[in-house]
Amino acid sequence: MQVLSKTALGVALSAAFTTGVLAKPVTYQIDPDHTSVVASWSHFGFSNPTATFDDASGTITYDSGDVAASSINVTIPISTADTYVEKLTEEFMTESYFNTDKFPDATFTSTKVVDKEDGKLEVHGDLTIKGTTKSIVFDAMLNKQGQHPMTQKPAIGFDATTTIMRSDFGVDEYVPNVSDEVTLRITTEAQASK
Repeated sequence: MQVLSKTALGVALSAAFTTGVLAKPVTYQIDPDHTSVVASWSHFGFSNPTATFDDASGTITYDSGDVAASSINVTIPISTADTYVEKLTEEFMTESYFNTDKFPDATFTSTKVVDKEDGKLEVHGDLTIKGTTKSIVFDAMLNKQGQHPMTQKPAIGFDATTTIMRSDFGVDEYVPNVSDEVTLRITTEAQASK
């Protein structure tokens, strides 16, 4: 009887750890070398150009036992934008676009994380671009959580997408010929300190 009790306890504890009931939230630092932010839009309906933004920084706190308690804070320097068209990249920095002298960064701060099961998440939050803040929702996917093979540190990775209206943020040059609607795609890796 005592053996059965110990076995049952072991099974219960194992199940608890497996399902994340006893898991604690872990805070990860975003790795800028393995994080990409890509914006895409329609150009007169003929093509869908892209721009990339680098050097993202911030934190992801993920609680596998209570996903709703998770959060993200990220900062993206707009001056890192690359549209692959030199003239347009230069225009991005001007007052009629992002006005990077006055507003050098875009930021996103989550306000709610919804577990959609099977690694799928809805990440609600406040996106600030050019001094204007709007509530948006990212559809996110947990790619992997575990020990990173190169650093031996706890790591996590996500992909996320959302669509915004750039005019909401005062970036409305050439609308509607160049689409107001912009799709944002993010892939990120983040690592814990230990």
